[in-house]
Parts: sequence; C-alpha cells; structure tokens
Amino acid sequence: MSRLAPLALLLGLGLLPLALVDQPYLLNALVTTGILIIAAMSLNLLLGFTGQLSLGHVAFFGMGAYVSALTSLGFDVELGFGLRVVHEPWPAASGFGLAILAAGACGWLVGRLSFRVRGAYFVIVTISFAEVVRLVALNWVELTQGPLALTGIPAFTLGLPGLGFWTLRTKLQNYYLVLAVGTLCYGIIARLVGSRFGRAMRGLKENESLALSVGIDATRTLTVAAVISAAMAGAAGSLYAHYLRIIDPDVFQFATTVTMVIMVVGGGKGTLMGPIVGGLIFGMLPVALRPVMAPEAQWMVYGLVLIAIVFAMPKGIVPGLARLFGRSRGATAPAALPAAEVRS
Repeated sequence: MSRLAPLALLLGLGLLPLALVDQPYLLNALVTTGILIIAAMSLNLLLGFTGQLSLGHVAFFGMGAYVSALTSLGFDVELGFGLRVVHEPWPAASGFGLAILAAGACGWLVGRLSFRVRGAYFVIVTISFAEVVRLVALNWVELTQGPLALTGIPAFTLGLPGLGFWTLRTKLQNYYLVLAVGTLCYGIIARLVGSRFGRAMRGLKENESLALSVGIDATRTLTVAAVISAAMAGAAGSLYAHYLRIIDPDVFQFATTVTMVIMVVGGGKGTLMGPIVGGLIFGMLPVALRPVMAPEAQWMVYGLVLIAIVFAMPKGIVPGLARLFGRSRGATAPAALPAAEVRS
C-alpha cells in the first residue's frame, strides 16, 4: 500500500462526520466500530507481528472499561479482616490512565506466565484468564454491581485550566476522541514495528529457533509486546465505558474477541492498515445490512462475505489489494527492450 494511504484514510475519516450530521445512528455505529478497531489493532500487535493468538484479549478490553468506570464513579468495598477500601470519584481522564496501567500490568502478568508455552497451551491460558476476569465482574456485586451493571459513568472532560473545559457528551465529540486515540495507537505501533524491537518480534514469528540463536530473548520480547497490546486494549475499553456510560459483564463476551480476530485476519494480519480496513468493513457491514435484511439473513451474508474474502485474498484485504495493485502497475509498465535492440 502507498505511504499516503494512511493519511488519505485519516483525512477521509476526519471529514466523514460532515456527511452524517443528520444520521446519528450511523455516527454511533462509527464510534463503537472505531473503539473495536483500536482493540483489533492491539490484538494485531500480538497475532500479526509475533504470531501469538490470544483468544482472551477481551479481558484487557473489559478490564479497562471497569477500571476506568470505577475510578470515575468511586466505590466502597469490604475486603475482609476488617479492611475496607473507600475511593472517592476521580476525573474520567484519570480513569483512562489507570485503565491503561491496569490492563498493561495484567498483560505483563499473563505474558510472564504463559509465554513459556506456545501454541494451543497459550490459547488455553488466555481464554482461562478472560473467563476468570468475567466471573469476578459477575460475582463481585459489591464492587461491580454484577449483572445489574455500572450506570451513570461520567463522560470524558477535556481542557486546560484558564482555557475552559469541554464535556464530551455528543456522538460527534466522542467520534473525534476515538479517532485521535486510534491515530495515536497507530503511530505507536508503526514506530514499534519499524524499530529493532519490531524486527525481533517478526523474527520470532518467522523462525523462532533462528531468532533465539542470534540472541533474541523470546520471553522478554513477547511479554513487552503483550504489555503494549493489553494497554491499548485497556484504552479502548475505557473509551467504550465512558461513551456508553453503562457496562455489565457482557463486555467480556467471547464474541467480542472473535470480532477482533475477524477484523485482524480479514483486513490482513501483520499489516498496519489491516485491522483498520477490516474493522471498517466488518464493523459497518451489519449496519448496512440491517435495513434490508432480517437478522438471520444478515449473519448469513456476513459469514459469506468473510468466506469469500478468505478464499479470494487468503492473506487479507490489504495484502490482497497491494498484490493486485502491484500486478496492475506491472502490466501497464513499458516492457524492457531486448538487448540486441539496445545495442543497435
């Protein structure tokens, strides 16, 4: 893909709300899709660039949502042995930062424990971790309200003392907030992948034995990647909580992880643009089909589109388009003159 493609896409996404002023439903769908794209980008850092499939990635997303919500709402819980923890509400921006730190810390813990194993064992560890976190959110009613959900989560407030503060309540304001955070995450991943650390990640993915033989510390490299990936997923979860302003344990649904995987694989794992393109297509496709099809037919078409993309472009949409574009340029390029004709 051209280096100008990300800038063109960013410009298009920045101008898109101008065409959706009178369509709040579509704008809402774009906000929620954008949040899932950030989570998919974080998953791509593991799945695409290190080859490690995490089917428990939704745990970091949900944890970010709960940590951010509880930080901004406050809580009063009894921990036992006479120990009681009382937390007064903090600004939502503080919850965003703590969500990133908490998710990143859990990413470090999971990485240290699970990257000593590979393949199916790693997948089982991540799924188990996600289930444990879901059960905690469901059963610790005093803290999380369990299935009753946390409600009244405040919206983000941005600004500087003396210049004024803005509470981001509207869909348009949240759209640009999600776009800004997504752009920042894209820039961090791009710099990381292009660095020496990024080459180590790709080396472990392509040939772990060879990477180990040249001195790459596999556990350390994969753990750092897991920390960054989990922290970004936590940021996405925080955006989700403060946008919807209500969360319950359903945020840990396995279907959310499946959606992330579809966005990454369908768009092109191991590419910077893949999760974005795949996320826009598979995130907005149900919205486009909803007015013209019954729910059952929508998911049938969704599955057929995914199957068609997998068969037509096995490596994903972005690599497939790049290969197609390269072939078309090669076909239109003037053929080289034979050596005999050049001499004459």
